[in-house]
Parts: sequence; structure tokens; C-alpha cells
Amino acid sequence: MTSRLSLFAGAVFALASSLATPANAQDVAITGATVALGDGSDPVENATVVVRGGRVTAAGSGVSVPAGMQAIDGTGMWVTPGLFASMTHLGLVDVDAVDESNDVYATGSPFGAALDVSPVINPMAQDFAYSRAGGVTRATVTPNAGSTIFAGQGALIDLGADYDAVRRPRAFQYVELGEGGARLAGGSRTSSHALFRNALREASAYGEDAELVGRSETRDMRTYDDLRIDPRLTGRAERDTDVLLSRFDAAALVPVVTGEQKLYIGVERASDILSAIALKDEFPRLDIVIVGAAEGWMVADRIAAAGVPVIAAGLRDLPVSFEQLAATQSNVGRMRDAGVEVAIGLYDSSGDHPRGLPQQAGNLVGLSRVPGATGLTWGEAFAAISSVPAHIAGLGETGGTLTPGALGDLVVWDGDPLETSSAPVRVFIDGVEQPLDNHQTRLRERYRTLDESQLPRGYEW
Repeated sequence: MTSRLSLFAGAVFALASSLATPANAQDVAITGATVALGDGSDPVENATVVVRGGRVTAAGSGVSVPAGMQAIDGTGMWVTPGLFASMTHLGLVDVDAVDESNDVYATGSPFGAALDVSPVINPMAQDFAYSRAGGVTRATVTPNAGSTIFAGQGALIDLGADYDAVRRPRAFQYVELGEGGARLAGGSRTSSHALFRNALREASAYGEDAELVGRSETRDMRTYDDLRIDPRLTGRAERDTDVLLSRFDAAALVPVVTGEQKLYIGVERASDILSAIALKDEFPRLDIVIVGAAEGWMVADRIAAAGVPVIAAGLRDLPVSFEQLAATQSNVGRMRDAGVEVAIGLYDSSGDHPRGLPQQAGNLVGLSRVPGATGLTWGEAFAAISSVPAHIAGLGETGGTLTPGALGDLVVWDGDPLETSSAPVRVFIDGVEQPLDNHQTRLRERYRTLDESQLPRGYEW
């Protein structure tokens, strides 16, 4: 009982920490703008948004500005909640081709499930500033699977211009079970499923009552998030030899099998999706999120019935592998119509830049006007890049919306945010206005008024 109470207290502390209000949060109102709440509803013209103490207190038409509060004229502008980007590499890489700056893969590591991105996320990486300038205010960060089917543990972050990016470390575990998982497990899906089931069973047996060889610390240690550090990791405990997982990997999977940590499963093929969902029959406490699901539309009714959310690419229309043979641009719309909670994530169409999310969402709105295709309404599309991914990531009803009590993350746009000609002009995170300058804007200013009389000699010929 003591342990349960301790875990509950930790979870409460973690939630409070992740939602703490910065001391420099601004009280501000934006008036006369077109406001999108991010909850799936249509935008509201000539509306007002009020943020106080780092939280949204009111939004919509007929909202009054509290006396003495700073008011910004939003006439001609749009105001939306900040974008939530799922499954990013933000802060893990500066230059893809430069290994020294790339922490996405760990192909030579002896660990898999125990890998944790939280300590290595660099908020000063250029992608942070680019994405923030594109309206992204929160995201999940995950590594890619390298030496095993387990990629490791991802984190929930905000994109504020400070060093306190990680808001929830070890927010989820990510495992590959499609073609990629088969390759890493020895060459077949049968091997990846055997490996995965064995790992979950080892983790199940690695509970608090497991007998270990060697001495271990027994004092309770916390990292002030919602996951307790297994006390055996703080001592010299050793495991019996008849196991496949290292004790670090086994301990990392304990919160997965107990349902305390979300399990993101990467699969694309329809049959692989159903096999992943069926894991709940053997391990009923798994909190599964499907990632990829290029053929999700084929089994959408069964995904919806299982209550499993999906993070899918917006426009994966051409198969690039056998597991995506039935890929279609209507995938997200069809799953949504079947009742699946679908977030747009992954970034096949725009490199690795989450700021491309509005373009993907906007294209799904345009797709709804193509005969025979299935897209999304404007409200559904914007929710798929704001409130839905925030909810899947564990922010509940506080992320990705402008409803009262929500986080004070909002973006002021110079036009319809789902049009590629529009751009953010002001971005707030927890009620704090953020800088929008970045490497690209500095290059733009450097060369905007270039004095060609001072060109290097190499240009003289």
C-alpha cells in the first residue's frame, strides 16, 4: 500500500511539475481575432482569448477583457492553441549526417528499453527554434530503434527558450514490431514477437518480489516524475543468468507491463496492427498507442473498438515498403470516421521538421473536397495537430486547446494557419511570449540587403 501511495504521490507531483506556471507568465488578452479552440470545432470570428497566470481563462465570442489587463488587437489575425508534434527528434540531432551531433540511434548500445532520451535533449538545437517559430509549443521526443526492437523511452517536452524543456521524462516506451522490428529481431516477425513477449514476461517477473543475486539498495529513490527508480538499480544487484534482458532493460519494462508507462508500438500493416492490439489479451494492463498504421483504415473499426489511439502520417499515399501496400491519403480520414482517435505525426512529407504539421493538416482539409477521397473538416484537422496528440501524450484536457483551464500555449497567426502562406507572428508558452528568431531568420536578414560591392574576390571573374 505504501508503494502505491508513493507512486500516486509521485504522479501528482509529476503532473504538477509538468504544468507548473513560470514566474514570468504574462496576463494578456487578444481581441477581435479569428479563434480556433483546437477541440475539433470550427473557428470563431471576432473572438477574444484571455490568459492569466499561465492558463487560459476564457476564449470565444462575447468574452470581456478583465480590467487592467494588457490587450492585443488581433484584428485580421488568427489565434490558436500551440501545435503539438508527436514522435519528433527535437533536441536529439543538430546535423543528421554528423554522427557526433546525432543521438537518434544507438546501434552499438548493449541497451534497448533502458535508453532514456531525457538527459540528452538539447533545447538549443536549431530544430527547437525552427519549430517554435512554426507554432510548435510542445512535443514528444523519441529515439529510433537501433540494436534491438526497443528504441527506448521518450519524453514530453515544451519548446520554451530555456533549458527546462523536459516536462515529463520517460513518458512512454517505444518498440518496433513491423518490418523494422523483424529485421532487428533476427529476420522475421515471428522472432520479434517471441522476443517482445519474452521481454514483457521477464519484466513481469522482475517485480518487487523477484529474488536477485547480490546486494541491492532498498531505499526508495525518485526523480520527481511519475516513475519511481527501481531501488535495485541503485545498488550492486545482479540477475540470474537465464534471462535475455539486462537488468536495466528489464527494470525499464516493469512500468510498461503494469500500465504506468505508455507503450508506443510501431506497425504499418493491417495484420500487424491487429497483432499489436491482441497483446492486451495476454498483458491486459498495457497502455498501447499505435504509431504508423499506414494500413489502419483497413481495420479501423477494430482499432476503434479496442480504444487504442493512433499516431499516423498525414499523407502517406504511396507504399515505400511491403507493409504499406494499401497506403492511401484517405487513411487518417477513414480512421477518424470509424471513431479512432488519430493524431497527425511523423514527418514523411516535410523531412524531420514538425513545423510542417499545418501543411499536412491543411492538405487533409483539401482532400475532403476530392471526389471519392476522405479527408477531415477544418476543426478535425487542427485538432489532429493540437489537442488530440496532446491527449494521447498524457496531457489530458489541458493541452492543445484554448478551453478554460488549459495551458497558456497560444499562437497568433497572420492568416489561416492551415494555409501555407500563413505564419506565426507571436507565440506564447505557459503565458510567456517566446522569441521567434532562429538561424534561418538571421540568414534572411544577413542576405536581404547584401552589398554586392563587398563580394569576396572569388566572385570577381
